[in-house]
Parts: sequence; structure tokens; C-alpha cells
Amino acid sequence: MTKQLEQKLDSFNAAERKKALQALLLKVTTGEIALPLPSTAVNLHCHTFFSYNSYGYSPSKFAWLARKQGLAVAGIVDFDVLDGLDEFLDAAKTIGLKSTVGIETRVFIPEFADKVINSPGEPGISYHMGMGFTNSKLTGSQRDFLARLRQTAQQRNRDLTQRVNKFLKSVELDYEKDVLTLTPSDNPTERHICLAYARKAKQILGDDAALGKFWSEKIGTNIIPINLPESRELLNAIRAKTLKQGGAGYVKPDTGSFPKLDEMNQFILAVGAIPVMTWLDGTSDGEQDIERLLDVEMKSGVVAINLIPDRNFTPGVKNQKLANLYRIVELAESRNLPIVVGTEMNSPGQKFVDSFKTAELKPLVPVFLKGAYIIYAHSVLQQTCGLGYLSNWAKKNFLTVAAKNEFFEKIGRLLKMAQQDIFIGLTENITPNEILQKIGA
Repeated sequence: MTKQLEQKLDSFNAAERKKALQALLLKVTTGEIALPLPSTAVNLHCHTFFSYNSYGYSPSKFAWLARKQGLAVAGIVDFDVLDGLDEFLDAAKTIGLKSTVGIETRVFIPEFADKVINSPGEPGISYHMGMGFTNSKLTGSQRDFLARLRQTAQQRNRDLTQRVNKFLKSVELDYEKDVLTLTPSDNPTERHICLAYARKAKQILGDDAALGKFWSEKIGTNIIPINLPESRELLNAIRAKTLKQGGAGYVKPDTGSFPKLDEMNQFILAVGAIPVMTWLDGTSDGEQDIERLLDVEMKSGVVAINLIPDRNFTPGVKNQKLANLYRIVELAESRNLPIVVGTEMNSPGQKFVDSFKTAELKPLVPVFLKGAYIIYAHSVLQQTCGLGYLSNWAKKNFLTVAAKNEFFEKIGRLLKMAQQDIFIGLTENITPNEILQKIGA
């Protein structure tokens, strides 16, 4: 019964998801399901099915599993939309999970127009995030900006699909029927397109022999039966060989393909969220010029960094990527930039949570946990009373970023879920110490 309810959490029907979560919560209250105390594990970067989650997780499903596994803080991040915000924050509050919501997109950084940063093969283009969003019902120019993000991404995907259709010929997608149906809110990503092509090929060609021959010829890679019809290896190969640089569907981005870094950060700041730089692995030309990149990002408003630890180390191996990981953490700490970590879960095989007990990551856990608590505390204070991390109140009350980080970390660590509403109605006249006293700190 529990397994069936958990499966219903991934339904495209919002009412069914909510009903399933309530049924699971009832099992908790009756003692049929025991939930653990929070650990030191966090994942603040999980995509949901509102952009692409390789396991099909809804915001409710991720919240439930995060609470079930004892995550200290959990957060969702979807591409170009805030469609999962209300559901995730509501679900997390219902089940007692410290939570936060973000958005991810790609931006153009003019100062690095001649250097690849972290979008492979695309000089000047960088993945970028905002964290700590608390409201999905935007108005005015912020609503229009968010709508343009979605519209631009979808037009880009439609154009891409048309080009790949011409290349694949016998396996062509109908965007409305084959791609849009894979999402609950008409926001498919490149990974949805790859999945749609894999499934369409299976539908048209049938047996593995024909499938293997087709994909081997089209993407120039020997496809073995074990990778059919839609394995991680095949989906990644389709994406790399048809959608990315050098592929039949790829077109070099122009100035209108993505918002500029400054434009994205202005939007993030205007809605009370936190601009976050993303870092890949330190091997690109742009990330090797990391000090300058940090200067540019911070001048534009960035105050935190996102890392994906799992892709940056191999257990038991000390190599350049691991050294780069430690280097970016050192730089972030020296600049008082909170670090946000997570596994993304938008590619098959990615973990639910990082391996924080490994020798490589264990020394970094306090830093990762500190960043998670800061973002969570911001989310609660911003949502309840507008006194978030970048609020006028914060600017007035903290002389240094280090002091601000210490305060928000303490709030995030000590605040109990049952206390969240205690901040409602607070004004800018309150002091940091008075807020701490309210939670018994």
C-alpha cells in the first residue's frame, strides 16, 4: 500500500498527488511509517518533473523521499519555471522538512564571450541559478520575464526538434504528441526530447537489432543491445550527438538565445531570491580563470555558489577534479559565499543524495550544511516577513557578510519546523538578537 501511494505521488494529476501525500502522512501519525531524525545530508538541487527528473519525481515525491531519508534540508530547482514551488513548500511544511526552491537557466556573460564556462562548446554561456524563491505568483515585469524564459526555451526546443527530425528522417517527433505529453505543465527540456526520440524509435523500428543499427548509424556510436531502448548511455549519446555542439540539431546561440547575466540577476533580486553562480569542475577555460569569473559574477549580484559534488570526485582517487573541488570551496569560503550542493537527478543514474561519508567529501560537509541552513533561513524569513538574506533589513543590521552568514546559519540550524510561522508580522524594527530569542537561541 505504501509503495502504491508513493507511486501516486508522481501522478500528473495534482489532486491525486496531494491525496497520496495525505494518506502517507496518516501512516506516519498512526506509527505505520517511522520517519528518521534529520541527518547532516542535504540536496538543494533536485529537478522535478516540471523540468526533467530522470525518475519522474514530482515536487511532492521528492519532498516525501527527502523526509523519509532524513535530509537536513532539501530543495528543488527546475529549468526556467517556478511551477513546482507551491506544491513543494506546502508538502515540505506538511511533513516537517526544511526546504527551499530555486530556478535554473542559461545566461550569457559578455565578459567571457570568448571562453567556454560550464555549458560545453558554448563560449560565454553559463548555467545560472536563483535560490530561495518564495512566491510563484509574480506580477508585472517579473511575471513577464519569467514567461519569456519559458517561451524562449520552448521555441528553442521546437526549432531544435525540427532540425533533428530532418536528420533522423524515419524517426520524427510530433512535438505536441510526443514531447509535451512527457511533462505536466508543457515545459519539456532537451532531455525530454532525447527520451521522446528513444521511445519513438522503439515504436517505429521495434526489435533491438533494428534499433541498434539505426542509432549506431545516426549517432556514430556502437549501440549494444543492453543500452536499448532508453538507457542512460543511449540518451546521453543522443543528446551529445544531435542536440549539442556539432550535432544535427545544434545552432550556435545568438544574443537573444539566453538572458544576460545582469538581466537574470535583476529578476532574481526583484522577487526576493538569491543569485547563485554554478560551477562545473574547474577544467574549462572560463572556470580556470576562476578569480576573474567570481569577480564578474559577484559584481552582477551573485552571493552564493552551486556545486554538484558527485561529478567532481572518484572515491579513493586524488586527481585534478578533486583538487579543483577543494579549490572552489576554499575560494567560496574566503569570499563568504554560501555553497549550495545537490545531485540534480536529471540524468539516469544520478544519486538521490551525495556520498557525504566518503573520505573526499566528509571534510566538506560542514561547509555544505552551512550553505543549506543559510538558504533555508532566508527562505523562511523572506516568505514570512520579508527579512531575507538580501533584504534592506539585512543590509542595515549586518556590518559584514560573515556576520550575516553566521546569523542565517544559526536560524536555519536551530529553527524547528513548528516555529516557522513565528516570524509572521515581524517588521524591520526587530534586531537579529530579538529574532534569535524568538526561537530560543
